[in-house]
Amino acid sequence: MILSSASEGNAGWALAVPALAALLAYLAAALARTEREAALRGALMAGWIAHGLAIVIDIAGIGAPTAGARFGFAPALSATMWLVLAVYAVESRFLPLPGVRRTLALLGAATVLLALLFPGELRPHALSRWAPLHWVLGIASYGLFGAAVLHGAMLNRAEQQMRQHAAAPPGMPLLRLERLTFRFVGAGFVVLSAALLLGAWFAQPWRWDHKTVFSVLGWLVFAGLLAGRRAFGWRGPLATRWLYGGAALLLLAYVGSRFVLEILLQRPVAG
Repeated sequence: MILSSASEGNAGWALAVPALAALLAYLAAALARTEREAALRGALMAGWIAHGLAIVIDIAGIGAPTAGARFGFAPALSATMWLVLAVYAVESRFLPLPGVRRTLALLGAATVLLALLFPGELRPHALSRWAPLHWVLGIASYGLFGAAVLHGAMLNRAEQQMRQHAAAPPGMPLLRLERLTFRFVGAGFVVLSAALLLGAWFAQPWRWDHKTVFSVLGWLVFAGLLAGRRAFGWRGPLATRWLYGGAALLLLAYVGSRFVLEILLQRPVAG
């Protein structure tokens, strides 16, 4: 969703300018000195805005000779990371989130660069009028589960520090962090369920391909995590292991299968 091929001329430049601006801003945020907090925060926000502008330009087809959006493993990662950064931008206004800003800036730069190098394929026509909603829901579920993974990683780190030092580390309270993690899991599960139901509804014929199998497996893992949480009070490393497992399966469902088909096998993907 970031950069079209060089043969598209002006459309390529329309996408390249904000993408390169986002890449530079993310790198500036990652490399800035810690004591320059305001500059670091401003660079990350500038990168996020430019990143979002590039995605909007591509989705809207601004400057492109053919209307349509690009789909592929790199655009999916790019949009997912943008959503995770959006969650961070909102939360960091109200809650302390120490130690994650540089990591997020580096991940943002990496996904923008990947989308520049591997822009995916142009889809001028959808197979169904419901297909765009299905794609939006799928990417939104990636973003929500990505935010859950981020919070789960922070939760694990905080618990390890507490065990080592016999005191709660500075930053977000553990119980609040745990609640936020499962709220994102619950929201992601609802959105993923809607995406799968919508895909099953308009897909003719239904195909049990790699994307479908891994998506359903990921859905089952998240369903098991939420059921275990409700019935047995799962928390801590056990819960985060389920979270990481489900996220990995979901990542393999679209990003992994598209990477293999687009990059390793170098052939277009239908549907």
